[in-house]
Amino acid sequence: MSIYIPEGYTSSLDLYDTQSSISLIKRTFEGLLTQALNLKRVSAPLFVLESSGLNDDLDGKAKPVSFVAPDIDKKCVIVHSLAKWKRMALYEYNFYEGNGLYTDMNAIRKDEQLDNLHSIYVDQWDWEKVINVKDRNPYFLYETVGLIHECILKTLEVLKTKHPSISTTLEKQLHIFDSQELINMYPNLNSKQREYEVVKKYKSVFIKGIGHKLSDGYPHDNRAADYDDWNLNGDLLYYDELLDCPIEISSMGIRVDENSLVEQLKIKDEEYKLKYKYHSMILNKTLPYTIGGGIGESRLCMLLMNKAHIGEVQSSVWDEKTWNYCKEKGVIIL
Repeated sequence: MSIYIPEGYTSSLDLYDTQSSISLIKRTFEGLLTQALNLKRVSAPLFVLESSGLNDDLDGKAKPVSFVAPDIDKKCVIVHSLAKWKRMALYEYNFYEGNGLYTDMNAIRKDEQLDNLHSIYVDQWDWEKVINVKDRNPYFLYETVGLIHECILKTLEVLKTKHPSISTTLEKQLHIFDSQELINMYPNLNSKQREYEVVKKYKSVFIKGIGHKLSDGYPHDNRAADYDDWNLNGDLLYYDELLDCPIEISSMGIRVDENSLVEQLKIKDEEYKLKYKYHSMILNKTLPYTIGGGIGESRLCMLLMNKAHIGEVQSSVWDEKTWNYCKEKGVIIL
């Protein structure tokens, strides 16, 4: 059981104010994000046909929850995320360059290892935006993540105005590092240790370039081969002083084009996926070039409200040890 409640921890908000703050954070952040990135809200699926190839394979090992509906007689899978579905939707809904969509994504990741930050229930804002091929560069990526960072800072300001008892502070300057750069900075540490050290030092950090093997022979972290371009993606992290750990709020990136798709599928030995409609539409340049990502709703609430466990801000299912441990520590999980 990987769970830790700091000694003497007490939430600054009771259950009523916690629920009120969750609503405030979500309303505020959604409004700011849609303005900053020019997004429109759309409805999105909870499940897709397995044969569509639209589900997110995450690290390639996680298995989705699945079922067969008698009237459909085809296997459906609960989404892990909407990374590929969103790009297809932008094409089908005729979104044009500079405009994008977002949705409230709810998912089940049954293989998730439970701890303070991880639940089998996932809720995030999934967003995607049409870009010009000339925008497929690191500078456009950095500009976009900077806008998201500003939305988070402004949301915290609104929350603290409503609830002055909240003492959370976030570093206003966003520090950007390439994953290979971190190896050069911390050559004797593994990727998670490097992540911890750099986020603890700089507080607000974006780590770019996740998926390709680095000079130590390993990727900074695993990524699916068929949505992010591994040279143009990254993770947005903040230092959580209460738990003394980084919290990943967003994984995002410029999406694969016809060249990086083939290259990355070959590395993963997954070239068989090129038979799927989604993949072939990238190859023949039917789908638009896009940038997109997911922003954790519960994690953002947890970070801004200075909560010790994600179960304090979302309703999920937990093992008996987690229930008993939190109860012993006086932590109410929903």
